[in-house]
Amino acid sequence: MRFTKWIFLLAGVIFTSFAISSKAQDSAIVNLPDTLKAVKTKKPVLTILLPLYLDSAFDASGQYRYGKQFPRFMLPGLEFYEGVQLAIDSLKKEGVVLDVNIVDTRSSQSLGKILAQPAVKNADLLLAHISFNELKPLAEFANDEKLPFINVNLPNDGGVTNNPYMVILNSTLQSHCEGIYNFLQRNYSKGPIVVFRKAGAQEDRLKAYFSDVEKATMGTALKLKYVTLPDGFTEAQLKTHLDSNRITMAVAGSLDEGFARHLATHLATLNKTYPVQVMGMPTWDGIRDLDKKEYKDLEIFYSIPFNPVRTDALSESIGKHFKDNLYSRPSDMVFRGFETMYRFGKLLEEQGPNISSSLGEKKFKVFTDFDIQPVLLDNQKQQLDYFENKKLYIIKKLNGAVQTVF
Repeated sequence: MRFTKWIFLLAGVIFTSFAISSKAQDSAIVNLPDTLKAVKTKKPVLTILLPLYLDSAFDASGQYRYGKQFPRFMLPGLEFYEGVQLAIDSLKKEGVVLDVNIVDTRSSQSLGKILAQPAVKNADLLLAHISFNELKPLAEFANDEKLPFINVNLPNDGGVTNNPYMVILNSTLQSHCEGIYNFLQRNYSKGPIVVFRKAGAQEDRLKAYFSDVEKATMGTALKLKYVTLPDGFTEAQLKTHLDSNRITMAVAGSLDEGFARHLATHLATLNKTYPVQVMGMPTWDGIRDLDKKEYKDLEIFYSIPFNPVRTDALSESIGKHFKDNLYSRPSDMVFRGFETMYRFGKLLEEQGPNISSSLGEKKFKVFTDFDIQPVLLDNQKQQLDYFENKKLYIIKKLNGAVQTVF
């Protein structure tokens, strides 16, 4: 039944899209409301670029290609789209008037042709769920067109510089290091902090980020002890850096998930005699194994840029919608689709073409307290690189229970 509901939703997307394709140069576009009107209008235009894979999912006759299967690679874009649709329904009820376009970035067209479509070129705001390879060309397009572009999913600047029209919502690794350091500085400055890492370029970059924060800190710098571990490290190799008489904060200085599991497994065992807490990286939010009994009684912390709390009335209503209609639970991408569409849709209606100077305003909060700040390429010259969400939530996970602690 769940599979049928997802196919129905996907078919609904492609049906609406193809019904308009003759009006939009064979592009996969949904205009909401007033679907058949041209893009050039007095209404503010918001265009959302998503990987929906419509051309891959259905053949020329409209038949679904994958039988009774639903490929996982389709889910992120479709879940984000469902969140967007729910937000559009809410905005309609509030009388918000926008032209919203949904563009499938996995259609048969090249990215260059997609960006040349009127729905994209004539937009007042772009929201994009993109791949790494799409980030730089899309950012360059936005800069050339002086069109604000919000990267909703990638925690990366993609090498983009000197671009005041790009906003990164999913905070970069450097920002996570800043947030983690500030949290440790406030709560663990008097105790031992050991950064367990492995050899590697990525690990060196993490260490450099922490060092940069340390140099810029206004308070007392942390005394971080760096320990480089070999492949297949043992509990004995960790134990020599722990203290049986007081809690040690162990920081995972690597993004590698295999390293994360191995480290957390050993620390959970050692925790019985060597009290330890562990600070993971933002990638730990996706490691479901950490809920297993092997990690019993180990306090695990990590940082994420989107509020994980789902106890408010709106979150519960979205959960009920998914339970009743899709027989599933909404993913984080559903909530991200809802809050970005709702927040920036409201802001676009209010600001219109002037929205680029107002993206950092703390208005129309849904779930997350976005803190959109300029990132400077040159502090002395005050040269703007791009904008980034600097708000981070520190999560504590203990025996499967999750809470926000910072």
